[in-house]
Amino acid sequence: EENGHENKRLKKDEECAEDQSKKSPKRKIVLLMAYSGKGYHGMQRNVGSSQFKTIEDDLVSALVQSGCIPENHGEDMKKMSFQRCARTDKGVSAAGQIVSLKVRLIDDILEKINNHLPSHIRILGLKRVTGGFNSKNKCDARTYSYMLPTFAFAHKDHEVQEEVYRLDKETLEKVNKLLACYKGTHNFHNFTSQKGPRDPSAKRYIMEMYCGEPFVRENIEFAVIKVKGQSFMMHQIRKMIGLVIAIVKGYAAESILERSWGEEKVDVPKAPGLGLVLERVHFEKYNRRFGNDGLHEPLEWTEEEEKIGAFKEQYIYPTIINTEREEKSMMNWLNTLPIHDFNSSVVGMPTNNKNSK
Repeated sequence: EENGHENKRLKKDEECAEDQSKKSPKRKIVLLMAYSGKGYHGMQRNVGSSQFKTIEDDLVSALVQSGCIPENHGEDMKKMSFQRCARTDKGVSAAGQIVSLKVRLIDDILEKINNHLPSHIRILGLKRVTGGFNSKNKCDARTYSYMLPTFAFAHKDHEVQEEVYRLDKETLEKVNKLLACYKGTHNFHNFTSQKGPRDPSAKRYIMEMYCGEPFVRENIEFAVIKVKGQSFMMHQIRKMIGLVIAIVKGYAAESILERSWGEEKVDVPKAPGLGLVLERVHFEKYNRRFGNDGLHEPLEWTEEEEKIGAFKEQYIYPTIINTEREEKSMMNWLNTLPIHDFNSSVVGMPTNNKNSK
């Protein structure tokens, strides 16, 4: 009999929660997300493809289970006007991803969503936005970081012991001189696939790119490269970093940078995805227009900075460091650099002609 009462009470609680979520108005919001991307096939959901798990699969499931969205919105994401700000690739992490969507504003919404997420995916903040807001279209710029072991910059003619290598000042200066060359607008058709040299969308604007001071974790020295740009194409950042590593290591001449922005096809190596992190997304134009209108908040996350930092320390950095130690993804990739041909161009090959059309 007691069990019967208990079951009735649970059923009543569920019905109350359902009623409350139905009564809750649907509003356009943005969610600030952080996640460790290891083991996932990127951010973007592939509805109907369950074998490749993505971050959005877990997010949508948590939104449905917490009562923020009806189940059919999970199957057809257009129904909740869902848009991610950046489509991170396989294995890539984020400390400041933004998604926009329409949800029911239930009580304790963040807590309830997080209760249905694994610990390596967290919703750190929520803000109301204008009805027509689209996180991808309204974003002015994106900042990424790339954490790598500094032995990646050791010259190819030197024998390197991973745990002993330390980056000297001159090499760091050379790295930063090369990274600064990317600033401005260039044709990055060689830094992605499926774009010909005359495709207008291959032109991208880079605001800043630099490598910070090295630091030691678990006996290995690491450094973090930061890059801020209007938008990036698939694999673009990893190829930008891959080419700089090839130059610093002595496999390619500095002149290859200028050549890579020209029309000819250049062999640009792609650094491993492991160290890449979406740091933050910028909405300067939106903030100027709506941030102080009395109805909407500016899309800035100063209050969440502490939580972002803590998440990186707990989930993102240890994953990068431990995976590097166990799987040696950077060392294995560095061993492939000699097979690239940095001198010849591939002009006149049929594939290039096809891409140029």
